[in-house]
Amino acid sequence: MLARATDLASVEGLDGLTIGRLAEASGRSKSSIATLFHGKEGLQLATVVAAREIFVATIVEPARTEPRGLRRLVMLLRNALVYSRDRVFTGGCFFAATAADVDSKPGPVNAAVRSALADWYGYVEAQTRAAVAAGELAIDQSEAEVLAFELLALDEAANSRSLLLGDDRPYVLAAAAMRARLLAAGADPELLGALDLAG
Repeated sequence: MLARATDLASVEGLDGLTIGRLAEASGRSKSSIATLFHGKEGLQLATVVAAREIFVATIVEPARTEPRGLRRLVMLLRNALVYSRDRVFTGGCFFAATAADVDSKPGPVNAAVRSALADWYGYVEAQTRAAVAAGELAIDQSEAEVLAFELLALDEAANSRSLLLGDDRPYVLAAAAMRARLLAAGADPELLGALDLAG
């Protein structure tokens, strides 16, 4: 049932995820869903937790087979682009879709989405900093935060533009731009092959 809930929220937002809407989509009764999740907020929170587990399993865990630093950073970026392109959730990135719903509404659901995104942004920045520390990027630690921000912004732009235009080309463009930005930061081109999504 949570798989259906995460998919619905990726398209209709967390505000659109109600007990009635999930009952309609899943064929379950409203009362059984209400009992299971103790109301709309409980359903939304459980959905965020489930989406976070899928996000980590799809993007983060596979990248952890690579050593910390540039290799892991490149795999994180590739996995994030592929996760959105392959529509793990119908609405693209679950967190991009739901963040706009909750960004100005304080409360537990906002906190759950914010925490998931803060962890993701922090992890990408940590790998960028590890690459700098290992001499894999020729920038200062003071520039690592900006580089991580730029790389994440390219991922988010590809997700939103692809959804809007119904086209996969933004993922190819974002990967090429990520590659160019990493090359400009001094990355070894031989370590960036995973960012070739054009092939």
